[in-house]
Amino acid sequence: MAEGRRRGRSLLSVRRWPVRWRLAGVSAGLTLLILVVFALVVGQLASDRIKDDFDDELIGTANEVRSQYQLGEAGINAAPGRDLLDLLMAGDAAVRIVDAAGDPIRETDGAPDLGPPNTEELTEVGNFEVAAVPLSLSSIPPTYLQYARSRASLDDTLSKLWLFLALGVTGGTVLALLAGLAVAGRAMRPISSLTAAARKIATTRDPSLRLPMPESADEVAELAQTLDQMLRELDAARSETQTMIQAQRDFVADASHELRTPLTSILANLELLEASFAARDADPDEEEIVAGALGSSRRMRRLVGDLLLLARADAGRTGPRRSCDLTEIAAAAIAEVRPVADGHSIELDAPEPVPVEGNPDDLHRLVLNLVENGVRHTPAGSTVSVAVGAEPGGEAVVTVSDDGPGLPDGVGEQIFSRFVRGSGPADLASDSGTGLGLAIVKAVAESHRGRVEVGSSPSGGAEFRVHLPPGEPAKRPAQIL
Repeated sequence: MAEGRRRGRSLLSVRRWPVRWRLAGVSAGLTLLILVVFALVVGQLASDRIKDDFDDELIGTANEVRSQYQLGEAGINAAPGRDLLDLLMAGDAAVRIVDAAGDPIRETDGAPDLGPPNTEELTEVGNFEVAAVPLSLSSIPPTYLQYARSRASLDDTLSKLWLFLALGVTGGTVLALLAGLAVAGRAMRPISSLTAAARKIATTRDPSLRLPMPESADEVAELAQTLDQMLRELDAARSETQTMIQAQRDFVADASHELRTPLTSILANLELLEASFAARDADPDEEEIVAGALGSSRRMRRLVGDLLLLARADAGRTGPRRSCDLTEIAAAAIAEVRPVADGHSIELDAPEPVPVEGNPDDLHRLVLNLVENGVRHTPAGSTVSVAVGAEPGGEAVVTVSDDGPGLPDGVGEQIFSRFVRGSGPADLASDSGTGLGLAIVKAVAESHRGRVEVGSSPSGGAEFRVHLPPGEPAKRPAQIL
């Protein structure tokens, strides 16, 4: 079982190799197998041939030594003062003249005991290879010449042969690995280009970017063409979807704008009707009906206004912008909320003007929604603090914090999604609202190239920070004296 797990881990580690390394490894492995088989066959054949040549040379030299010895004994080519066997000995060879029992009659200096002569085949004695030939068939008792050579030179030649083959196998495998890496790298280069282009498309999320086309007309080129065609279709589908979504946004914006006129008319008529009830004695049931309709119409006007603002932001329709003072806007928003604060304390910390470039109405709505959110979701007696200032880089910051229970667990950034209502200990409002207030805050901030962040205040409540780019100081109208 443990062996199976180790084998599985080994296979998994190999699969994690890059493709070019796996291709090069397979190429090198096949080359190694071929070269090993080739080296074994060639080495064995060459070894057998070298051994046969050594044996043939040993037998031939033994016969030649016998001939020279016989001539020397007859007085031909004999060198005075020298032993004839010493003249016949070559290098590390040894020569012995023995009887049938192997007892030496004459031998060279340092010749080892080579045993009884064997004229049928070569024999091995220690590190020597021995060839025995009869000196004279007519001699009684018969004598033999034993010629022996050390196998050191033969073994050295065979070792060099196998070393050369091993180096050849190693060198061939290394060259096959390098060649495989080069070929695989060249083959994978178009795929690397496709990967880089796909990564760029994934980062930018722009399917209109095109993929590089390989020069060769192979499978990689076919894959690139297929992926590029897929991107073209996705780009076309995205364009159609964006066109449809933009049309829907325009429709919602236009419909919300058109709804404001009849709602304003309805509210005006209901308010006139309510005022007429105060001037005369009206039926209480009628007054209740009109009051309910008036409250519903006001809530509808508020909802239509919220939808109109969001629809305009989605459609990219921004109102006229100018340089304005964020401090004045925050003060006006707080003044609007204070009458309905229901026992909450609202504090403003804005020691100096903070200029921004934007739409004053939208920025007023941004601050108003944040303050109302703090009042709505904290118990009576809580404090909502509003701070307006500029960071060292010039960026304007509006911070709205409270000392309430804080944000519900797991809300995070989804609190800025549309139609999301608070729940849990922080949501103490009797009226949960429409769930568009913080979505409007985010839409207004982003339409002004800013951002909004949410977190916990130092007192444990909720804290919202809106960052807006700086603007030029607002120009005050000249006073006419």
